[in-house]
Formats: sequence, structure tokens, C-alpha cells
Amino acid sequence: MQKKILLFALTLMMASCLQVNAQYAKQDSTYKKYFVGSTFLMLGNFIPNDRNPPHFIQLNVGYRITPGDVVFLELKRSRFAYPLGIPWGKSFDAPGENYPGHVRQNVIGLAYNRFWWKGLYTGIHAMNAFQRYYDEGNEKIANGFTLFMTYRLGYQVKLFKNRFFIEPSIGLTHWPVKTNTPQSFEEKESKWPEYFGFEPGLHFGFNF
Repeated sequence: MQKKILLFALTLMMASCLQVNAQYAKQDSTYKKYFVGSTFLMLGNFIPNDRNPPHFIQLNVGYRITPGDVVFLELKRSRFAYPLGIPWGKSFDAPGENYPGHVRQNVIGLAYNRFWWKGLYTGIHAMNAFQRYYDEGNEKIANGFTLFMTYRLGYQVKLFKNRFFIEPSIGLTHWPVKTNTPQSFEEKESKWPEYFGFEPGLHFGFNF
């Protein structure tokens, strides 16, 4: 499933990077301080016959402190059935690498983007994930918590006179804090690193 999402994201990234000059400036009459948005990766919910359906939703609400400094709140809900440290390759979403069940999580995150040149930016995301672990019979067996930290490099493209934007990006995520993981899930995770690299992002938003 995520391979298809990656291919879709990379296609849109290449298309969007053909556009340039997304730097915000206060003297720009189209400058907006606030935005709401989400990510096109939610389209992964519509992949048919997916053995790892993400049930993924995301809402972002942001504020531009200055033209180059942006903070925003991320609210997410998702499901996953494989260790998140499995890298891209033959083991990714492969049979036998999955958990003996799945994880559902609600995430509250805070992110900061710094714009350096035109639309080029770096970002850091701190995401608090409140997780519920389910066995193969869909019975809840534990509650857990994970702190995800993501570092992102991306480019913002303005659309329709700065009314909308899209942000193709690439990121690295690790999880320095992880508590109360069931042993059967830990055994599956133990063979993989506690980070995931080259994570595609494709946020979009509405400015106001």
C-alpha cells in the first residue's frame, strides 16, 4: 500500500516542483497568516484490497509568526499492522513481517517550519501518539504511547493567488520515547531500526 502512496507522492512532487517562487512576504498583497490543511497521503485509504489499510485522517491548523516562521497543530488518526521501522524494500508490508494484530493511534502534534529561500523550508514535528494495541481477534490488549520526531525538507508551491498551497517534502522519523508495547509486538519490532527514512510528504492547505 505505502509503495503505491510513495509513487503517487513522488509523481505529484515532480509535477509541483516545476513551479517556483513560493516565498511568503508581508509586502505581498496575497499574504495570509492562517491556514488549514491536510495531506494527499489520505488517498491511501482508497487503495483496494490493501492488507495494511491505514484508516488515515489528518487535519493541520497553522499560523505564520513571520513570513519565514510557521507553526501548526497536527491532528491525526491512523492504523498500522507492521513495524514502522521496516525500510523501503522487499520486507516492506511483506507477509510474515506484520504484527500479531494491529495498532490504532490518535496523534496530537506540534510542528515548526522555517522558510529559507523562496518556498524551500525545513521542518520539525513532535507528535504524541496515544496507541491502542489489538490482537488478531480484534480485542484490545494494551494502551501505549510513542513520541515521534520528524525532520522534513520540502518546498511550498502557491496556487490560485496564494489561496491554496501544496508542500512536497521528504522526511526522517524516529521515536525516542515508546512505552507499554506488548511483548508480541516488540518481538516483531526488534529486528528493525527505530527510525524510518525517506518518508514522503505531500501536504496541502487553504490560506486565510
